[in-house]
Amino acid sequence: MHSYSTRLGHWLAAIAIPVLALSGIQIFRAFPSFGEKLPPSLELHLPDVIPSLGGWLGGALSWHVTFAWFFAIAVLLQALDLARGGWRRVWLSAPEWAGVWPMIRHYFLRGPKPEVRELYNPLQKFAYLSMLGLEVVALATGFALLQPAWMGLRPFWSWQAVRLIHFTALAGFVSFLPGHLVMVIVAGRRPFLSMVTGEKQ
Repeated sequence: MHSYSTRLGHWLAAIAIPVLALSGIQIFRAFPSFGEKLPPSLELHLPDVIPSLGGWLGGALSWHVTFAWFFAIAVLLQALDLARGGWRRVWLSAPEWAGVWPMIRHYFLRGPKPEVRELYNPLQKFAYLSMLGLEVVALATGFALLQPAWMGLRPFWSWQAVRLIHFTALAGFVSFLPGHLVMVIVAGRRPFLSMVTGEKQ
């Protein structure tokens, strides 16, 4: 059973992350490298076929900062739920770590399906734990990139290093989404409906 805070946090993140990703791509296109004054040959240019949001740097920043607040609320709601005992749903015990590979083999290599006794199997738990970690990293580095916050971190971090970590978190979100959608489809209606209604199906 999912609490109201978990479900609200999940759907807020589901709305915010695509907007943050698309506007983040537009922001990156304004500064297409992670080094200081790199020659154009070393810049990372994303193909034009990859969509973006904002139209220009200022517009993209407006979208990005606005929806970052929704993302922050989503992370806070998820953190509150985890603190109230929700961590038990996604925490991997020592024996469950050994079950991650059999689930990968089942989903992607047509191996035998291991027995699943909980709402989430070990691979799903690993994916969700990874996403929670990425959310914290994205939120922390995004805050650090704001100019007032950056001033306090300047002696310890380089601007481009923080940008690279923030961009890596975005790549993690993008790589998670296809697998997440596939696992939702394969898992059937019960886990999906539990995220909508909060009730066991």
